[in-house]
Amino acid sequence: MLSAKIDITAIEALPLPSGDKKSQWAWLRDRVLNDPEVKSHVRAGVQPVFGVGNIDSPIFFCGEAPGAEEEQQGEPFVGRAGQLLTKIIEAMGVKRSDVYIANILNWRPEKDDMTSGNRPPTIQEMAKCIPFLKAQVNVIKPQVIVALGATACTGLLGEDPDRRMGDVRGKFFEFNGTPVMVTYHPSYLLRNNTNAAKRVVWEDFLLVMRRVGMPVTPAQEKYFL
Repeated sequence: MLSAKIDITAIEALPLPSGDKKSQWAWLRDRVLNDPEVKSHVRAGVQPVFGVGNIDSPIFFCGEAPGAEEEQQGEPFVGRAGQLLTKIIEAMGVKRSDVYIANILNWRPEKDDMTSGNRPPTIQEMAKCIPFLKAQVNVIKPQVIVALGATACTGLLGEDPDRRMGDVRGKFFEFNGTPVMVTYHPSYLLRNNTNAAKRVVWEDFLLVMRRVGMPVTPAQEKYFL
């Protein structure tokens, strides 16, 4: 019997308690890190991963699932791809701590043999964590969400077998009323280490900068040309 198709866009956010942003975020973090479903997927000796950064940030970066370094530190984007993302953020003229960074999934997905590995999360796995992600967006209230890669795009915009990153990157979509810029995951640039590939991603970031009112210098305009 086939399982019913999940409409990930219809899943509601985890309700937040009353209070200011700081207290809501702290409550949400504690709730997610101690969630039985999340904990059931976390192996001994590693940690679930929750969003980090400035809860007043106008930009919310959304990745896919934690990797080995992330589950060790309990923080998103701390491996090679994360280090590259940090450099891109700094090229925007801000620090990593000035923005907010989270993942679609709060644990590192297990492989079929139940070992931990870097595979894309399934739609069923993402559905478990989307209420937490939506709640984070509701706390942060960013001006723009940056979807880093195909998995983040699916989690935010829903499944579409005909969607191709080359067709949707560099365009704004919408997630619960918040604009979403789709771009490549930093790991794409690790595999495609050319100025041409870097320029494509940088053009997406320039659009984000303008959308939130950040200044763009003449030098930034010409990066990777």
